[in-house]
Amino acid sequence: MTGLVAVVMIFSIPLVALVTEHFQKQAKVKRDMLKDELELEKLKHENYLIETQKLRLELEHMQNKETKNESRLL
Repeated sequence: MTGLVAVVMIFSIPLVALVTEHFQKQAKVKRDMLKDELELEKLKHENYLIETQKLRLELEHMQNKETKNESRLL
């Protein structure tokens, strides 16, 4: 019986190491995915700010053009 326990103990150590290594690899992959998602969200936010600024400038330009046209008509 003690021989069986010894054999189980000897083979369980590498199995536990393999399972632990697998979970560590999964955690690293998830961490890398989260980093990539965070980077993507930062880029999306930056793009949104740039587009908003561009639209604001275009609107100002159109308003200035309209004001010039009105003043010329008067």
